[in-house]
Amino acid sequence: MKKIQENPFLTKNDFSEAVKTLVAPIRQAILQTKSLGLHLGSSGAVYSENRAEMESLIRPLWGLAPLWTAFDEEDLRQSYLEKISNGTNPQNKFYWGKVENYDQYIVEMAAISVTLLLHKALVWEKLTEEEQKNLSAWLRQALDKKIPKNNWTFFKVLIRIALFHCGEDLDHEALDSELELIDAMYIGEGWYMDGKTTQRDYYIPFAFHFYGLIYAKFMRKVDNARAEIFIHRATRFAQDFAFYFDVEGEALPFGRSLTYRFAQSAFFSALVFCDVEALPWSEVKGLLARNMRCWMNHDIFTFDGRLSIGYHYENLVMGEGYNAPGSVYWAFKTFLILAVDEKHSFWQATPVEFHAENGKKLVKQGNMLLVRENHGKHVLGYPAQLMIEGQAHAEAKYSKFVYSTKFGFSVPKASVTYEEGAFDNTLAVSLDGKYYRCKREILDYKITEERVYHKWSPFPEVLIETEIFPIGEWHVRVHQIQTAVPLELREGGFSVPLLGRNPHSLLKQESATVFEGALCSKIYAIEGYDKAEIVRPEVNTSLFFPRTTFPALRKKVDRGTHLLISLVGGLTIKEELTEE
Repeated sequence: MKKIQENPFLTKNDFSEAVKTLVAPIRQAILQTKSLGLHLGSSGAVYSENRAEMESLIRPLWGLAPLWTAFDEEDLRQSYLEKISNGTNPQNKFYWGKVENYDQYIVEMAAISVTLLLHKALVWEKLTEEEQKNLSAWLRQALDKKIPKNNWTFFKVLIRIALFHCGEDLDHEALDSELELIDAMYIGEGWYMDGKTTQRDYYIPFAFHFYGLIYAKFMRKVDNARAEIFIHRATRFAQDFAFYFDVEGEALPFGRSLTYRFAQSAFFSALVFCDVEALPWSEVKGLLARNMRCWMNHDIFTFDGRLSIGYHYENLVMGEGYNAPGSVYWAFKTFLILAVDEKHSFWQATPVEFHAENGKKLVKQGNMLLVRENHGKHVLGYPAQLMIEGQAHAEAKYSKFVYSTKFGFSVPKASVTYEEGAFDNTLAVSLDGKYYRCKREILDYKITEERVYHKWSPFPEVLIETEIFPIGEWHVRVHQIQTAVPLELREGGFSVPLLGRNPHSLLKQESATVFEGALCSKIYAIEGYDKAEIVRPEVNTSLFFPRTTFPALRKKVDRGTHLLISLVGGLTIKEELTEE
């Protein structure tokens, strides 16, 4: 994959070549398969294998359909026309089947809908009248089905406007109802909640705003008022979202669906597609190019060049139940930029760094305190009251004390020992030295530029009030603990990669340091702890590094009230290991 690792992602041709390179490992499968979809792997998802294989076939359209606006690959396009025709024909043996409530098929209809929006002539009009009726009927099944009241609402919107764009009638009343539900999820300052108030993550940029800008692009003449609302919201959101990326292109890792990787920058592509200069095009181009270059230089490919499930490396441990082998091609949404004319001023712009100095930014509606350090090379995020129900590793993905673009974070592999839990950057609480719990749902919170406060209860008999005070790449943690039962406590720091047999470390009674290369993780006991330690968690628990280690503090407490204070640092300029 050397070619794509060297791609600068500055010109339209750069992005075109990237799509071609990424599709190449599955190209022959797309052309030759005669089944319902593509079989890209043996791991499972919460939906059926038929739906997983259809997903593997359809999701590459997020990149191919924009590519075809300038580079028509007739063989691939014809193959998709045939497969979509077969999949939506009830009389065909490769019919995808009836659509059910909460069906994964509804998710995949979004890519088909955007393909129709981009290619009425090359796709819709190439179908026979009967094939058009079958496709329309199959898509319309979704419109009366129950779906989660979250970003999925936009799937129905996209289906409606795609078929309207192809000449069919539009049910304005039903569309208005769906758009009103989307409005109900808008919380101000450019931010939505993804169905629940505690869900504010990458679905805001790569779902809500992404689809809203597509709506604005295609429905301006029909619904200019709503188009302007979506444009205004996206413009406001951009002022916050740009801060989530460090100057080397790494986005802050937190939340669910991280295996969609470079979909993180799809929002910027949608801005250009809709011609919304929310930030100077030079800054948008820099943000998009750096994120793409960053991802292409992580180990995100399988041995045969396909995108893998994982984050910085192939890793099923961190995935969600809805991550099938082809799910990862959701990342192709970023290639919407290819549907932008080559004469657009974005393509002529010279990329520059996003102008953000070191310091703090409170993203109020995102419930996140962001800290930029080391000349913008390190972004740390301190969340408050973020959580999701019913998804794997929710407490690790939303409720750690801090997230980092340089150190990442870890998720549990099992639930018995501390090492299995990989509890970096959180306080793990146990009744017996096993089966640890950490902060998950909270009872109360406060977030300012100076501190983040959490009130939480890992057990009914335990109440903890935690205050976090960020200071550069360091932060102070203060825990006030009231407990009616004895507890064993472990305070974890930042994880660093473990490359050799043993970590580079320095351990004292009240402090611990581990480092590798330019990454250094330190923790100091200021008050209340028994001792420090070096922890080697289970492998493949970090989203960034296959093998890790981190410093930690330990404490056993009896019933009563206790105060714990520590100083924790994730340093990107390695400091001398001294005895002081």
